[in-house]
Amino acid sequence: MQDEVFSELADLALKGSGQSIPKSKAYLIEARLAPIARREGFGSMDDLVHCLKSRANPALIAEVAAALVSKDTSFFRDRDTLRRVLEEVLPARLKAGNTGRLKVWFAGGSTGQEAYSLAILLEDELPSALRGAKIEILSTDICKVATEQARLGRYGHYDVQKGLSIHRLTKHFNRLETGQWEASEALRGRVSFRQHNLLESAAGLGKFDVIFCRNVLAGMARSARVSVVESLSAQLVPGGMILLGQGEGLIGLTDKLEPARDFRGAWVAAGTANAEASAA
Repeated sequence: MQDEVFSELADLALKGSGQSIPKSKAYLIEARLAPIARREGFGSMDDLVHCLKSRANPALIAEVAAALVSKDTSFFRDRDTLRRVLEEVLPARLKAGNTGRLKVWFAGGSTGQEAYSLAILLEDELPSALRGAKIEILSTDICKVATEQARLGRYGHYDVQKGLSIHRLTKHFNRLETGQWEASEALRGRVSFRQHNLLESAAGLGKFDVIFCRNVLAGMARSARVSVVESLSAQLVPGGMILLGQGEGLIGLTDKLEPARDFRGAWVAAGTANAEASAA
């Protein structure tokens, strides 16, 4: 890939999704944009860039930017975190909120596996403390294609092998004639999916008790991470929690959040963790 072509596409990714793609990972650009290039009849990335520069096509530009975001995900990607949220965090939030309602948001949820994983746990291992509670799960992603796949709940054999036991696969999914596995109607009914760019305001999504934003920030430029973190923190209810991926942190990005006490990877409103520690 020529340097000029790489620069154009990397700049598009930065502006469109906040992704910072180094030259050493130019191969990722080619791999992620190849399906679009083939569909549109372009013989090379040069042709794609020429089209993007010469024609005003906001929809294609947005699609290309979304395609450059990593879609790496799997079912039960972090079982311990999911179980702790189910068994400790949600019951505590339910008690504190005193409304009988809980809202969970998977920000940058890709094709939906992590959101469905929580939905499966709610079906199979619902704690007594959550019985009767109305629990809403929302998963959003910048990519229209990924969002639609998540809404349909259809996955290939390789996808379901990553994290799903045979028991849960046969209990919660149906085998289609195409060979794909489709999430049951009951499971799909537990999760809502919506296309959303994390660089844009999330005010229309409502407030949440728990926000999962795992393995999303790491690929972003610092300015984009700051913007996203500010947006996420604004959508937390008082006492709410943001959960990041392994190795991700917010130090130096915001003064509105601090690490939660005794929960690695979890962040709460500044002053909350210290107050809880003093009360303990």
